[in-house]
Amino acid sequence: MTILTHQTISRSNQRNHHVAVQAALVIVFWSVAAVIVAFAHLRMSAATPVACAVIEVIAIVAMAGAYICFAAPFATLDHALFTGTAWLLLSIATEIGIRMISGHQWFALLGSPEHGGLRCLLLIAWVIAPALFASNGNE
Repeated sequence: MTILTHQTISRSNQRNHHVAVQAALVIVFWSVAAVIVAFAHLRMSAATPVACAVIEVIAIVAMAGAYICFAAPFATLDHALFTGTAWLLLSIATEIGIRMISGHQWFALLGSPEHGGLRCLLLIAWVIAPALFASNGNE
């Protein structure tokens, strides 16, 4: 009985540790992508919004590929879409937080409302990018 209880607790601790590590990696990879996207937005958005959006999407997709490759190589489509949704929510929360702190609008992660189509492209990219690299579950 003690061995069975110990094994159950050990598996539970391993699963909780795995979930915590995965959550931390989601945040780390999103942070790197967010810094690249914000830097590109601040440098290029006023001059060439379309080129800026393309570079931002490439950065998001590249970081999603890196995340799946290094942090979750056997990620299913569900895991990848959950990760993408978390990335989008982190982006929204960051923009709201910066708005509250600075007192002015900040659209570096999601794009400016002035360019609605490009904004939609970025919103979709945050969610879909990890799913581009997800395994089909048959492996």
